[in-house]
Amino acid sequence: MTRIDPVWATVTELSRAFGARTLSPVDAVEALLERIRRRDPALHAFIAVYEADARLAAEGADRAIRAGHRVGPLHGVPIALKDLVDLEGRVTTGGSKVWAERVSPVTATLAERLIAAGMIVLGKTHTVEFAMGSWGTNTHLGTPRNPWDLAVHRTPGGSSSGSGVAVAAGLAPVAIGTDTGGSVRLPAAWCGIVGLKVSAGRISTYGVLPLSFTLDTPGPLARSVEDAALIFRVLNGPDPRDPQTLAWAPADPLPTLRRGVAGLRIGVMPDAERAGVDTDVLAAYDAAVETLGKLGARIVRPALPHRFSDYAAATGRIIGAEGYRFVGHLVDDERLPVDPHVRPRIQIGRGVSARDYLLALAEREERRRAVAAALADVDALLTPTTQTPPIPIDQADQSGTAAHFTRAVNYLGLCALAVPDGFTAGGLPLSLQIVCHAGEEAMALRIGWAYEQATDWKQRRPPEPSTAKA
Repeated sequence: MTRIDPVWATVTELSRAFGARTLSPVDAVEALLERIRRRDPALHAFIAVYEADARLAAEGADRAIRAGHRVGPLHGVPIALKDLVDLEGRVTTGGSKVWAERVSPVTATLAERLIAAGMIVLGKTHTVEFAMGSWGTNTHLGTPRNPWDLAVHRTPGGSSSGSGVAVAAGLAPVAIGTDTGGSVRLPAAWCGIVGLKVSAGRISTYGVLPLSFTLDTPGPLARSVEDAALIFRVLNGPDPRDPQTLAWAPADPLPTLRRGVAGLRIGVMPDAERAGVDTDVLAAYDAAVETLGKLGARIVRPALPHRFSDYAAATGRIIGAEGYRFVGHLVDDERLPVDPHVRPRIQIGRGVSARDYLLALAEREERRRAVAAALADVDALLTPTTQTPPIPIDQADQSGTAAHFTRAVNYLGLCALAVPDGFTAGGLPLSLQIVCHAGEEAMALRIGWAYEQATDWKQRRPPEPSTAKA
């Protein structure tokens, strides 16, 4: 069996190597910790690295596997967690200097499930403060650097910025993010990796610092679609501590992952939505649609009842109102070191009356029904994930959002997968968004896997500094 590089191996490859005992979790963790030590000072993906505990866990996993006590395919596989995910006794800042010493009172359900599966937590990754931002910037705790451009500091995507950078740059094989308006898919898109946005309630949010209890959804950022499927399989399912999860039965996407797209009805976005989208983004999108058509999918053009832009303000009102409930007392206190870009985003909620908030939720339900009817005969809807490739940090409009194509998915209660679909001439990643009906994560993963197998985008790696070894 060919020996793999633990720094660039996928979860699937690590699992196979650990099972065959051609690679030890100890060696994998050590290689990743060494790369983090060497590369993260420049990349700034991690806010905390748990070196000693990761080594202990790797030694325990290695002994258990050698003794025939492997608990499952993820035993010994390292993972990084967004700094919204509570681990009891450890600091979880939510990206806020205000919470620099906030010690987690509980362990999040999703962390419990990952650890029970034998996964090894490498550390916590940076996030936009209070998860309220799409560019990936953080004024006080620092903005992770998009690894695809060594010369220009570009947007990593937010709010799960550190998770995206860590996976893309070979610091972790997989990471957890959260997505309220695009915060898993945007960093996945701009960092050239895979990101799964699940339906609300699919994965428990217990122990995850909240932004919007209506729209928050945790999910994986990974190097392959199969890796995202493996993590989703472990994380999804009912949790009595999160009532939203009780509506869903556990799902396993792996049995249908390789069924292909032949015969599926896949919709493309209306031509009107192409306005304002970068030409490289559109070219990659059109090529991806063509690829899926050649694989046997039936490409159709559903008539959508609204423009994507129609959902942006409504989504912002819901996020603002619910976010203000949680951290309004912090953003209203001008003495506290709250990110000046985040403060006004949260303070939108201060001006939303109870009536306006309830009307916004009622309007959301009406729009959800209208879109469900429009998409009733399609298995998926394709859009670009972003309107542009990653842009220089200093060009990001902090009063605007990069979540044009992603917010609608949260607002409408759908699920979606972001997968790499090309690169610009300058080597910046581009991304395809595969949107599916609520609860149809397996379908999104199935379509994404078929597309991924027909292309070689996931083989690309970011450039390495000339002074650093690959």
